[in-house]
Parts: sequence; C-alpha cells; structure tokens
Amino acid sequence: MYVKIASTTQSVLNKFPLKDKSNLIQILQAVQEKDDYLSPEAVVRISEHLSVSRSYIYGVATFYSQFKFGPPGRHSIRICLGTACHVQGGDFLSNALQSEIDITPGETTEDGKFDLERVACLGCCALAPVVMIDNIIYSRMSVIKLKEMLDRYE
Repeated sequence: MYVKIASTTQSVLNKFPLKDKSNLIQILQAVQEKDDYLSPEAVVRISEHLSVSRSYIYGVATFYSQFKFGPPGRHSIRICLGTACHVQGGDFLSNALQSEIDITPGETTEDGKFDLERVACLGCCALAPVVMIDNIIYSRMSVIKLKEMLDRYE
C-alpha cells in the first residue's frame, strides 16, 4: 500500500512547483481524490515538496471537513444532524449508531466495513431523521430501523 500511495502522491506533486505552499489545498484535494484519504506518508511527501512542516499541513487539512486521514470503509455512512433531523432525534440516532458500530464520526470500523460522518444537512428535511449509506437515503429512521438496515450490509 505504501508504494501505491507514494507513487500517486508523487504523480500529483510533479504537477506543482517546489516550495509553493499556495498550492497546498489543491495538492491535498488531488492526493485525496487519488488515494481516498491523506495518509501519513502522503503528508510527509507533501511537506518535503512544499518545504513546510507536517503540523502546518495537518493544521490546514483539519480545518476543512472534506479531508480524511484514514482509509474509507467499504460502506460510507452519513448521519444528518441538520435542524429537522436533530429535532426528530438525529442526535439520539447518531449516538445509537456510534454505539452499534463502535466508532465515532471521522473513523472507520476495525474490519473496514463502515466509515462514519456527521453532516449538517442531506436535503431531506421532510423525511427526518435520515441516514445515508453509499448514496442511498434511509428516511424516518429509528434505532430499530437502523439496526435492521446495518444487518443488510453484513
């Protein structure tokens, strides 16, 4: 895996001038697009290419929710916590989901099956609360429906 990440990161870096940190976000986006996340190895290579510290890169990348630092799961779960979903029990549902799959938002399950992300709105307010798995919206969710839904992905 390291060789793949190193070569894709290097192919991205070859498109950008050395020591020009104004390209950092574009580089991070391009590397993540190719590798699905920003690995520690990729951050080291970017740091060397731009002559900036790794902490600077992490500081920039963690400011934006689009950047991920671990490999995604085979199934991506997004739980909506917008106003309508929150009022309809989205926070309770989120806690139950985290307990059921034993991860917190931004993490991937140990077996690599699921990754979890909290989102501000999925645009399905009339169907609240909603959960999206692999771009499929599950509406009017309850803890019981949630457990049944997760069993389908076993």
